[in-house]
Amino acid sequence: MNILIIGDIYAQAGRTAVKKYLPQLIKKYNINLIIANGENTTHGKSIAKHHYNELKEAGINIITSGNHIFRNPEVLKYIEEVNDLLKPANMNSFTPGQGTVVINVNNKKVRITNLMGRSFMDPVDNPYTIFEEIIANDDSDYHFVDFHAEASAEKLAFAWNYDGIITGFFGTHTHVQTADNRILPKGTGYITDVGMCGSYDSIIGANPDEIIIKEKTGLPVRFEPATENDRLIFSAALLQVDDKTNKAIKIDRILIRPENETNFLHNKGEY
Repeated sequence: MNILIIGDIYAQAGRTAVKKYLPQLIKKYNINLIIANGENTTHGKSIAKHHYNELKEAGINIITSGNHIFRNPEVLKYIEEVNDLLKPANMNSFTPGQGTVVINVNNKKVRITNLMGRSFMDPVDNPYTIFEEIIANDDSDYHFVDFHAEASAEKLAFAWNYDGIITGFFGTHTHVQTADNRILPKGTGYITDVGMCGSYDSIIGANPDEIIIKEKTGLPVRFEPATENDRLIFSAALLQVDDKTNKAIKIDRILIRPENETNFLHNKGEY
């Protein structure tokens, strides 16, 4: 089975990148399941219902999220009406929505779980405690985890603790793709951060001017998504799982940007 995990989709440019590049990736790699982090989909914060529909129409099966998921009040109204938009499972239990879901893909029971880290993040419950509850009676064939966190060591420690239990572990949140994709000793596919989809000429998706002002002056500034959408970045990870052993056998990074877009679009395999 081939699973594509798409990094944080940031605003209009991120949605444009998904619609531009995803169809060719699906065809080229015979993708069976697509998971994407959508917590920045709408103007950089949360995901409005019409943008949720847009990502679903693009072919994304499961949308995960993170600390910004409830910044748009509309999410409170529809997240319980759908079963393919996840909140971090260790968020406050009084918030609506679910943090884990089981679906059937090619006659395999596939669980997808969304968790959030605690270092330098908004307060959440202990992810280990919540995850232990999730796996206690789990009989799924595959288990994929989107761990939305700031600290690399926190992500790696969690993955090592559940190596061999998690099929694939994918870090999100920093919007910068890391070059440490690997198969852990007991068979878990791992990457610290998948990266982001959005404007290439940006600071993690946002307009550089406002971020520079904040960094130089310390003054409060409202960040705006970068609006130049003709130069895009698309970050993802491709995980291959052996359907006989249910173990990850290969994980590759996909990073499409202006420097290699022509090669990608002409199907030369360089990205």
